[in-house]
Amino acid sequence: MTYIDFVICFLIWLVIVGLVYLIVGKDKIIDCYGFWFDRKYWTNYNIVEATSWLAKAVIIVPGLIFEIKIWWLYFFTLFTSLTLIWASNKKLLPTLVGFNTLWAWISIVVIYKHVKGF
Repeated sequence: MTYIDFVICFLIWLVIVGLVYLIVGKDKIIDCYGFWFDRKYWTNYNIVEATSWLAKAVIIVPGLIFEIKIWWLYFFTLFTSLTLIWASNKKLLPTLVGFNTLWAWISIVVIYKHVKGF
């Protein structure tokens, strides 16, 4: 990916996300992000959720954009996926349980393939 490609992708992303933010409403988006700075937001399951998404982003972004695979980070995503399944019992969101069950499987496969030498 060249610098120009990266800039084009960034601009497309900026326009698309900007449109969605406009539809949702600027004030609602600002209020939503404001939760990050509210001490009451950081309950045990919200901390687990934030950590889990951060661990996944550390794998997804380098892998998809730069084609860099950091296999040992899958140990973190396995752990965070399992803890996020636990955290999902607080929010009762089946998408979180299902997605993280799938991600735990993906983590196991990547770890196994690397350890086995595929």
